[in-house]
Amino acid sequence: MTSIIIPAHNERKNLEKLLPWLLEICNGKDTEVLVALSPNTHDGSETLSIGAQGQVFNCAKQGRAAQMNEGARRAKGNCIVFLHADVLPPKSFVNDMECTLKSGHEAGFFSYVFDRDHPLLNINASFTTKDGFFTGGGDQCLFIKNTLFWELGGFNEAQLLMEDFEFFKRMRSHKVPYTIVKNNLVVSARKYDLNSYWRVNLTNLLLVLLFRAGYPSRKLQRLHDLLIKTSSSQKD
Repeated sequence: MTSIIIPAHNERKNLEKLLPWLLEICNGKDTEVLVALSPNTHDGSETLSIGAQGQVFNCAKQGRAAQMNEGARRAKGNCIVFLHADVLPPKSFVNDMECTLKSGHEAGFFSYVFDRDHPLLNINASFTTKDGFFTGGGDQCLFIKNTLFWELGGFNEAQLLMEDFEFFKRMRSHKVPYTIVKNNLVVSARKYDLNSYWRVNLTNLLLVLLFRAGYPSRKLQRLHDLLIKTSSSQKD
């Protein structure tokens, strides 16, 4: 079984688009969908229904790392995948992951494109097909064997920002065999719409450099919130 875990905070609009798509592409496959809502979600996301193929639940702890861990604890699948609410996977999503794990890899990520065609965004997307400086970001949708995820300790809930990069750092230190599936997810460009292309890219570069230099996660979060605007629906 493949368990698709979606951490969300006030993402009802995106979930209303994503969940029917997931149910369509997962039809007939051994999958479950687990939507892990932040404890202070207030947009009615908890009323969404997935039917017998999964569940929507409020988490006890705040923070994306805590939400993803709670989803992973509930997961029944031998493969778990962490998907953002504003990302649409390809039709062969489940098959791609199954084939990757059967080929000898124990984890993987997906390349992606943005939901808006723009030359600069296309340049960003082109880098996701290669293993490089920004590999491991949440938009690339980590999938991993369930047992291995817990052997590595799960996500660090004290890491308030860039918990995905911190986990990937541990994957690399343990020499986990992984690959990038070159079958594009479609990622929302809303962050670029609310900010500028250069502001987002320079902020991302700064945050990754500071993270690698050991900058405290709480300070990283404050810096991110200072530099990057988010939609009002996403704010606590």
